[in-house]
Amino acid sequence: MKKLIVLLFSLALISCEGDTGYPGPPGLDGVNILGNVFDVTVDFTPNNAYANLIAFPNNIEVFESDVVMVYLLEEQVSDPTGPIDVWTPLPQSFFLDDGSQVVYTFNHTFLDVNLFLDGNVNLDSLGPAFTNNQTFRIAILPADFAENFDVNLESYNEVMQVLKSQDANFKVKSLN
Repeated sequence: MKKLIVLLFSLALISCEGDTGYPGPPGLDGVNILGNVFDVTVDFTPNNAYANLIAFPNNIEVFESDVVMVYLLEEQVSDPTGPIDVWTPLPQSFFLDDGSQVVYTFNHTFLDVNLFLDGNVNLDSLGPAFTNNQTFRIAILPADFAENFDVNLESYNEVMQVLKSQDANFKVKSLN
């Protein structure tokens, strides 16, 4: 009998329904609020002028306001669970023994990313460690242009002045 009462009580609790509550904010029907990431492996050669134009995949929609970041796979470190990739944001400079510099960098539009190798060295003299099978991770982060903020700010003091004039509610946190 006890088991029957516990079973009936459990069923009653499961089927209970309370007030529906307040409605939540409207949804983002089909809008991707997460970023997109993809990897490419390229060679930098005299034939491609040490540059590679990478079109964004068709399944990724990129807007002019989106932020595009590119990372170089600099190395893989060993771990008991397997290799771990070490990604370095571009631009990334490497200094050679003779004091010259090699730089991996990029620019982009909302259609593509141009990865290129630059430096103050004859790029034809670089070995395959710098030119062949270079892997990059391209991250597209959705963002909107700020509205009603048409000020070109070049210093911390200018930012603080604009925030104060806008009656912004903010606190400055000390790093100490």
